[in-house]
Order: sequence, then structure tokens, then C-alpha cells
Amino acid sequence: MHKLWLGLVVLLVFSLTGCSYNTIQSQDEQVKASWSEVVNQYQRRADLVPNLVNTVKGYASHEREVLTQVTEARARVGAIQASPELLNDPQAFARFQAAQGQLSGSLSRLLAVSENYPQLKADAGFRELQAQLEGTENRIAVARNRYIQGVQGYNVTVRSFPSNLTAMAFGYKEKPNFTVSNEAGIAKPPQVEFGGPPPAAPRSPN
Repeated sequence: MHKLWLGLVVLLVFSLTGCSYNTIQSQDEQVKASWSEVVNQYQRRADLVPNLVNTVKGYASHEREVLTQVTEARARVGAIQASPELLNDPQAFARFQAAQGQLSGSLSRLLAVSENYPQLKADAGFRELQAQLEGTENRIAVARNRYIQGVQGYNVTVRSFPSNLTAMAFGYKEKPNFTVSNEAGIAKPPQVEFGGPPPAAPRSPN
């Protein structure tokens, strides 16, 4: 009897929702694909951190606090498994978001410190890393925006009648999204200023 009732419920759901199951499936796959791109771009940024830290350390080794903050923030990011399953766990998603925000903030402070070291700013390797970081931050912003739009569409579908009946029947739930405040903090690339060559050192008296 229980199976009979379950079968009738499923038939009723399908009669009310039409092809909404396929819509949910398609949107779910789009969200996963967008998430993969977000993760790829964040990983791209994380991969730049060791070289950036080592380059700064070569000119400003005594800036230990800032260098340590960046290194520790990268470690926290790396400790989070950003798999598609994370999208079904709002708390895990929030931890991921917070860790990435901390890394963004520490990288901004690191670049601000570099302004105090003309020789570091003039280093070709550092300038290249800055350019790569700026480009990556822009890619992160684009990937995040696509994910945000994808999740918004998906969440509207799983909340709206009658497709919400299909979502409930098959266990589809709303997915977490980036918050507006966090979006503003991460999406804005660190300010990269390419200064000219450092001023010439004063000559010692003859």
C-alpha cells in the first residue's frame, strides 16, 4: 500500500510539473559547471601566492606579519575541499567564502606593503606576478558572477510552484550563493600600480 501511494504521488507530481524535472537537472548541471570555473580561478590565484611571497621576501624579509598572513590564508583555502558536494552544505560554503575573503584581504595588504619598496616594484618578476594576479582577480569576478546568476535561476525554480513539488520529490534543495558584501570585497581586484624605475641612489662623496 505504501508503494502504491508513493507511486500515485510521483505521478501526481509529474502531471503538475510537466518537464520541470529536466529544467532542474539542466540548471543543476549549469551551477556545477559554473562552480568548477570559480574553483579553477581561485586555484589559479592560490598557485601564484608562493612565488609572490618569495619575491616580496627577497626585498622585504622583515615584513613578516604580512607575509605570514598571506601564507596562512592560502593554507586555510587549501584545507577546504571545494567539491560540488560543498554546494549542498551552506555552512561549508560559508567557510569557503570566508577563507577566500581572508586571502583576498591579505593579498591586498601585501601589495600595499610593496609600495614602500621601489626596488621590489621595479623587479620584473614581481611586476609579472602583479599582472597575473590582477588578471586572475578579474577572472574570479567573472566566474563568480556566472555562478551567482546560475544559482539564482536554479533557486527560483526549486522554490516556485509547481516545480517545487518536483524538487521536493527528488531531493533538490536551494544552493548557497555568494553574499553581496563578500562579492564586493573579492571581486574588486587589488590595486596594481606599475611605477617607474626606482630613483637613483645618491652617490657617495669623493
